[in-house]
Amino acid sequence: MSDIPQDSRRRHSAPVVDGPGKAASRAMLRAVGFTDNDFTKPQVGIASTWSMVTPCNSHIGELAEHACAGADAAGGKGVIFNTVTISDGIANGTEGMKYSLVSREVIADSIETVAGCEGFDGLVAIGGCDKNMPGCLMGLARLDRPSVFVYGGTILPGKGHTDIVSVFEAMGAYSRGDIDRIELKQIEETAIPGPGSCGGMYTANTMASAIEALGMSLPGSSAQNAVSRDKREDCEAAGAAVLELLAHDIRPSHIMTRKAFENAITVAIALGGSTNAVLHLIAMARTIGVPLTLADFTTIGRRVPVVADLRPSGHYMMSELVAIGGIQPLMKTLLEAGLLHGDCLTVTGKTLAENLSDVAPYPDDQKIIATLERPVKTESHLRILHGNLAPEGAVAKITGKEGTRFSGTARVFGSEEEAQARINDGTVVAGDVVVIRYEGPRGGPGMREMLTPTSAIMGRGLGSEVALITDGRFSGGSHGFVVGHVTPEAFDGGPLALVEDGDVITIDAEADTIEVALSDEELMRRRAAWRQPAPRYTRGVLAKYARLVSSASTGAVTDQEG
Repeated sequence: MSDIPQDSRRRHSAPVVDGPGKAASRAMLRAVGFTDNDFTKPQVGIASTWSMVTPCNSHIGELAEHACAGADAAGGKGVIFNTVTISDGIANGTEGMKYSLVSREVIADSIETVAGCEGFDGLVAIGGCDKNMPGCLMGLARLDRPSVFVYGGTILPGKGHTDIVSVFEAMGAYSRGDIDRIELKQIEETAIPGPGSCGGMYTANTMASAIEALGMSLPGSSAQNAVSRDKREDCEAAGAAVLELLAHDIRPSHIMTRKAFENAITVAIALGGSTNAVLHLIAMARTIGVPLTLADFTTIGRRVPVVADLRPSGHYMMSELVAIGGIQPLMKTLLEAGLLHGDCLTVTGKTLAENLSDVAPYPDDQKIIATLERPVKTESHLRILHGNLAPEGAVAKITGKEGTRFSGTARVFGSEEEAQARINDGTVVAGDVVVIRYEGPRGGPGMREMLTPTSAIMGRGLGSEVALITDGRFSGGSHGFVVGHVTPEAFDGGPLALVEDGDVITIDAEADTIEVALSDEELMRRRAAWRQPAPRYTRGVLAKYARLVSSASTGAVTDQEG
């Protein structure tokens, strides 16, 4: 007869701690605070992304304690563990930024590793920056144990309604001579007032909103200030919710369905969210086994308008959206318009429609969220482009404010640093299409964000006069006429590798095309002469990532089947 009690809520922890043969395991756990009674409870792992590395995560240690308390009060035994995080805002424009997207995979690996080893029955994961959020979801998806994701919350605005993007654009304005060193320092000193994720509808707030729409966060989690009673209560409720999910065996695979991902895409579009949502949602879907492609963003984008006037291309910050009710009233509007699937299961144990049934509308005088009848943009701003420069697709964020078509001459750079230097010194001028290549998932490696060069372009007043295309990607804070995720990437011999200075490039966000004015014969001639560059890294995590990573068009994941 087995010593393991027949408690379905403890299917993973019981083999680790039950019976005389597990005395050593129990001895180790007693040393970290377990009592006799704790060994009979479901264990809930609390994956914390706390770090002093970035304000996005500097408060998450305390939030993890609240989640643990919530799990304990509901009859479980919470166990806090940490995973890594990096700061895009600090690393942008440096070689260190190559580790950013890589960290998403490391985070997923670490959550899977700890939970798989320790036998946690359920999990809460708390993320506060753009890579650790999809990393958390990918880890939870791989484990497929009852789980809840908690967003760490948004930062408050800095002095004069500023944020991190204000600092990047001020750097461009300084290089142009529009502001002096003292003004630059004043913005630097006041733009980031405390803990929380970057304040606009950048990647962190985009992914938080998409994850709530996906059903993997409790209602309201995506739209709360980082330092607030609401956020602390959200964490406690998440810890308790895992016990309910365990009682009913509701797992991520029951929630993260095809229709749920369509809901996530819909909300990301309506909010004017980051291009990184394309990369991360495809990666999350592939991890849970749901087919999702670039084409789905086009299909959904044709019927979903942009209604949010949020930064970077709009005026308002996430904290201001929080003040009028967050994303719940918007989701209810989308649901009533038939743009969301209301029958999707969520971590509350209820459907999306049930969660939204009692949600009140926005105040009549608010100006942040437009109506569906008079939207900011009638179709998606996330454009999936194809053409002879991107046979497998590219991703553009075109709000319409920068126009919908751009044709100019290529100015080609083999790295972000080369491009940044030439933007700053005035080499890049109106009419240029800046091409930054060999920055893709394999070529970079790591697919760096181009927030520094795009901010410099905006800061120099060239936002509507210069386009930028890359096999790298963009921060959610980037705006202007920008196209990223060009596939196949240059390192793999994609057409971007064949472009030369002076070639005419046309980007059309209505026809969804990106073309270089070269004949097939000329492209073939250049391809025959092209040679793949040597890898930039041959050892360590970046080299390992480059060997394993898939194309950006399939999410840039490293745990592919086969």
